[in-house]
Amino acid sequence: MTGDFEPLRRRYDVSDLRPHLVANDVVATIVVQVRADLAETVDLLELASRTAEVVGVVGWIDLTAADVSGQIDRLRSGVGGEHLVGLRHAVADEADPRWLLRDDVDAAMRDVAASGLAFDLEITSRELAAADTLVRRHPDVRFVLDHGAKPPIAEGWCQRWADGISALAENPNVWCKLSGLVTEASWSAWSTADLQPYVDHLVAAFPASRMVFGSDWPVCELAAPYDRVLAAAVETLAALDGDDHRKILCDNALNVYRPSRTSLGEMHS
Repeated sequence: MTGDFEPLRRRYDVSDLRPHLVANDVVATIVVQVRADLAETVDLLELASRTAEVVGVVGWIDLTAADVSGQIDRLRSGVGGEHLVGLRHAVADEADPRWLLRDDVDAAMRDVAASGLAFDLEITSRELAAADTLVRRHPDVRFVLDHGAKPPIAEGWCQRWADGISALAENPNVWCKLSGLVTEASWSAWSTADLQPYVDHLVAAFPASRMVFGSDWPVCELAAPYDRVLAAAVETLAALDGDDHRKILCDNALNVYRPSRTSLGEMHS
């Protein structure tokens, strides 16, 4: 967290997040790993065990190791382990655009499928083709495409991104997270009009039943506070009806991540 990312170089805790949740009537959230570090995932699970609003954790394990199922079992048996709902690896940071198709990663996906966990695809246009191949190989895994595959909004329309999204969306085991778009646009001068063509394409490709809102907080603060990110999502989805809004803002996250906390049943009342 240096250079342009320096503003994020501080500790963020539930006390920072809770006011945003309260102000926007958000009753539950799922947190997602940042570092390729098992210790961070252990910390997030412990946080979930003592924080009512945090109902799930998308964590990290080493997908190239020989003991993928063992890593999952150890996380699940630790404090807060029942809150592990998914896994993620920063594939976009790997030098190889076909990293997802490595033999060891492909084998790891069989363990992910057996575990019942979701897997978040943290990718860009460069990795969309490999992701599509992986997803087709593993129809029993629930995949979540993070940040709409990070379209280069500030640079302008990318047909490679659009075509890759359309292909990936054909797979019924892929959900798309509507998140992270404000930081792909101009941080200081973006508007909902800048985001709209990209949201429109995502909505045209994915059915409303497979779209999931994500705040990308606190990274979003580089371009906008939590409130504005949520408001922008609602505005860009204005053409959809109320049922679709509820699916994207609530129900679909429950369907794909499947948190175990029984109190979530009250959200459907």
